[in-house]
Amino acid sequence: MDHLFSPYKIKGLDLKNRITMPPMCQYSVEKKDGIATDWHYLHYVNRAIGGTSFIIIEMTDVEPDGRITDYDLGLWSDDQIPALARIVEACHRYGAKVGIQIAHAGRKAEDAEVPVAPSAIPFDEKSKTPRALSTDEVKGMVEKFRRAVQRAVKAGVDAIEIHGAHGYLIHQFHSPLTNKREDEYGKDLTKFGREIIEAAKSEIPEDMPLIMRISAKEYVEGGYGINESIEFAKDYQEAGVDMFHISSGGEGPIGAGGRPGTHAGYQVPLAQEIRKALNVPVIAVGRLDDPALANAVIGNEDADLVAVGRGMLRNPHWALEAASTLKRETTVPKQYADGFRR
Repeated sequence: MDHLFSPYKIKGLDLKNRITMPPMCQYSVEKKDGIATDWHYLHYVNRAIGGTSFIIIEMTDVEPDGRITDYDLGLWSDDQIPALARIVEACHRYGAKVGIQIAHAGRKAEDAEVPVAPSAIPFDEKSKTPRALSTDEVKGMVEKFRRAVQRAVKAGVDAIEIHGAHGYLIHQFHSPLTNKREDEYGKDLTKFGREIIEAAKSEIPEDMPLIMRISAKEYVEGGYGINESIEFAKDYQEAGVDMFHISSGGEGPIGAGGRPGTHAGYQVPLAQEIRKALNVPVIAVGRLDDPALANAVIGNEDADLVAVGRGMLRNPHWALEAASTLKRETTVPKQYADGFRR
């Protein structure tokens, strides 16, 4: 039976265990140039040393106005490649594989003078009203995603994750709440996402997996649920997605549509349903910090990989601690071996 420390392979990505560090924005690019800093290097490499098998670098944006804040990472310029390549190379040295999340914040770009979106609908009453992209601009945005993926490949990553969750631009296009367009991108809500997937596939090696993060449920009145997300995920799977990273929410202020769970593993059933309906590998995330729970998610075949966010922010060696707790064998750096002797 598989467990948290079983190896896993998808296409050309060979992982030593099932533990993933999900993308978590650090808001630490002090020069506001989108270039990764020493903080990012230490942040990611420490998790590689700490036994994490698969590290997904935080939301990295395709244009300056696509950032949540001006302190976010970017891949709109070749100048941003070397710092990321340095991180990837060091993580490889310590046994981890590296993905990167490519994204655009859309109407949630807080520092953009005028954010862009499918339609001119603000996030809430305190937010800037975005400008609706023209049809030509939407096509141009697909090209920006393609070029960002191309740069990520040059940086040496092992996988690409397209961000279609949490109310950012791709999510805004496939949600009826935020896409009121009358052109081809309004008549077909997944067209934008599919074109980005196809553009990304044209740039990555054939054996590199393409991951997509989606919000499988919205938490506002009139928002979509698991049945709708299964349908749009099918479109994305047919376009070329190899694995889904299942989250939820982020599309707007929480309202009558319900509230996200606060209990451990609250999003696992969403991952389980997508996995079963599409017969596709999935990453589960959401308060999975307890090693026994994370192990059960794999052992019960609810997901193929487990992403541990807050737990890794607290402890870069979460994976080594989990192996000790679960009494599973894993490679401990010789410098730390005394700390993990039973």
